[in-house]
Amino acid sequence: MAISDERRHVLVGVTGGIAAYKTAELVSLLVKRGDVVTVAMTDAASRFIGQATLEALSGQRVYRDPWTTIDDPTSQHVSLAGRIDAMVVAPCSMHSLAKFASGNAADAVSLMVAAIDRSRVPVLLAPSMNSIMLAQPATQRNIEMLRSDGFEVLEPDTGWQACRADGCGRMPEPAAVLAAVDAAITRIQ
Repeated sequence: MAISDERRHVLVGVTGGIAAYKTAELVSLLVKRGDVVTVAMTDAASRFIGQATLEALSGQRVYRDPWTTIDDPTSQHVSLAGRIDAMVVAPCSMHSLAKFASGNAADAVSLMVAAIDRSRVPVLLAPSMNSIMLAQPATQRNIEMLRSDGFEVLEPDTGWQACRADGCGRMPEPAAVLAAVDAAITRIQ
């Protein structure tokens, strides 16, 4: 497939959660339509999905360590943040929501999030967690704070969860996340 210079560059952050299997489909959908996709993942994410899977689907090296350079000997998080059209964190765990809300930039994903100028590049978060965790006051405060800080927080789906319960907290389906990325890029441009 020939790809033009007008391809969108999307950074996909993956945090720890069983919904990481859906991220593989999201990356595949983005690549199939011609986007350049770079993936960053937390150590917790690697407990749910393999780095090799995301590298094979994206055709790019995966960022796992904030201190190891992959494509740029300078500050790779700053360099990459300046080259993307959008970032989506899917799944976005309760822990990651708290890190982003507090400005903690200790892993590859949170460091990338911290380096993005959200007035120019949309950052979408797709929360995914047990319904009780989602309903926690701290989680709800973090979501509201992140929205007021300029993040786009996608509404979780309701349905069967890995904890064997039915409730709100499922990561939206990959096609819905893709549509949200497109809408966010259009709004910023």
